[in-house]
Amino acid sequence: MEKIEINGKVIRLGQFLKMAVLVETGGEAKARIQGGEVLLNNEVETRRGRQLHHLDVVEIAGQAAQVYYLDPELTK
Repeated sequence: MEKIEINGKVIRLGQFLKMAVLVETGGEAKARIQGGEVLLNNEVETRRGRQLHHLDVVEIAGQAAQVYYLDPELTK
C-alpha cells in the first residue's frame, strides 16, 4: 500500500483518487465512486465529497493508498 502525503488542507475522496493516481480523471473518480467500486477503510463509500482523515485507507480495483497528512493539526 502506498502512503500518499498530503501537505495542506483536508482532502476529499474524489481529489485523493486523482492525487494517488488510482483514477485518471475526475469524471472517472465520480463514476467509480457512485458505482460502489471504492472502499474507504474496507467499506464501500459512494460520497465523492467525503473528507478523508489521517491514516484512512482508500482502495479501488485491488490498489490501495493511505492518507498521510503532514500537518500535525490534521493528524489528530
